[in-house]
Formats: sequence, structure tokens, C-alpha cells
Amino acid sequence: MLAKDTIAALAAELHEAQTRRVQLRHFSQRHPGMTIEDGYAIQRAWLALRLAEGRVVKGRKIGLTSRAMQQASQITEPDYAPLLDDMFFDAGGDIPIDRFIAPRVEVELAFILGRPLKGPGVTLADVLAATELVTPAVEIIDARIEQFDRETKAPRKVFDTIADFAANAGIVIGGRMVRPHDVDLRWAGAMLYKNGVIEETGLAAAVLNHPGNGIAWLANKIAPYDEQLNAGDVVLGGSFTRPTTAARGDVFHVDYGPLGAIAFRFA
Repeated sequence: MLAKDTIAALAAELHEAQTRRVQLRHFSQRHPGMTIEDGYAIQRAWLALRLAEGRVVKGRKIGLTSRAMQQASQITEPDYAPLLDDMFFDAGGDIPIDRFIAPRVEVELAFILGRPLKGPGVTLADVLAATELVTPAVEIIDARIEQFDRETKAPRKVFDTIADFAANAGIVIGGRMVRPHDVDLRWAGAMLYKNGVIEETGLAAAVLNHPGNGIAWLANKIAPYDEQLNAGDVVLGGSFTRPTTAARGDVFHVDYGPLGAIAFRFA
């Protein structure tokens, strides 16, 4: 485990990197003994800095939920991070590209909880019973820590990604909200268009066979820290498409079929 002063210093570096929009080199390169727990400790220290500035936790995101992404990251479980109030953007409008360093977008479903979920022992059935609404969502991910090292070109490790708020930076909610039992969420699908060209398609079943399984995993994962998912929380269940890069002027349209659509532009 990294020393407390090291964890605090690395969290401060992330905070400054986001403010200045200058990427950092891999923490895992500087600290070869870094662990997943170190990554979460840095994440919590950075969250404390954000909360001290007046930010509010509005939910959580779950990442690395697909088998392909877990194999690429050499892990066997997803990761998670908080969603803060300033990460939410309206559909149908412009999103300021200057808020980000290297933005990419992913297609997801968001669960809006009607009552708390506290592990251990939370099941998919518990998640569906506690969920008030499920809605289409697009996550904007970013890299305050370089995705690939500027010199060696080596990919960052999962410890780096976890420290970096599991790469999350924004969320756009839109389309048609449904109750969790109104549709078979495994078959919820989407087509992602960038500037009128289809880039990605996918089904929500790619997320742990059912996107609600990630919510159950998260509730159980955070229970040892005496944390829970709260009523009103927005929880991103995990992407079922690959990340798509975004640049100034790019227009995104995500068609969820019966669940409607989300559109926005980076300006």
C-alpha cells in the first residue's frame, strides 16, 4: 500500500491535471508496486478535494464490465467511481470540449434508484426492485492520466484508470425512461453515429449478461467500506460499445430504438 502522503500527492496531481488540462504520466510507472487498493485510495483522496470545492455526489459509474475490456486490462472484475453534479450535461445541446482533455463517448444504460441498495448479498432481483427508472445514457470518458505513455507507448494499467475516477468525466441522459420490468434490458440496443456515420452498435447484454448485474456487484463491492447506493442515485451500468473519440464540432446521435435517442455536439 502506498504511503498516505504519496496518495494525497497523487490525488493533488490529478486535481491539477484536470484543472489545467495537462495529462500525467502513469502512476504505476512511478510506483511499480501500486495495487488496485492504491488506485481506489487515490480516487477517494481526489474525491475529497472535489467535495471540498462544493461538488456533490449524484451517483456512480461502473466500468470494465465487458469480457473483452477485462481481458485487455488483465482484471477479472469491473471498476467504479463517483458521478459528480458537474458531470451531467443536457441532451440536445452543445457540450464544451474545453472541459476535457481527450474525450471519448460510450453507450450505456443508467439506473435511477428509488430506494437504497446496501450489500452484502445484493442480487439482480434486488436491483430491479430498487430501481425506479432505467434510461438511455452516454458516458463521456477522459484521460487525466495518459492512455498510452508518451515515450514507451505502453498502455496504462487498471490502477491508473481507477485512480483517474475510472476515466469518467461526463454523462448525458435522454431518450425514453422505462421501469426495469417493462422491457428485457438485455435486449436494449443502440447504434452510435458520429457526424452521420455509424461507428458502433451493441446490446446491453454485453454488460455482465444483464446491465443490472453490475449494479448488484457495485453495491456488494462498496459494502465493506460502509458505503451504499442511495435513493435518487444515478448509476451507469457499463458500456456496451467501444469508446469513440470526440473532437470539437463532432455531432453524436445515439439511437436506442424503442427507448428513443440522445443527440449532442462538442463545441
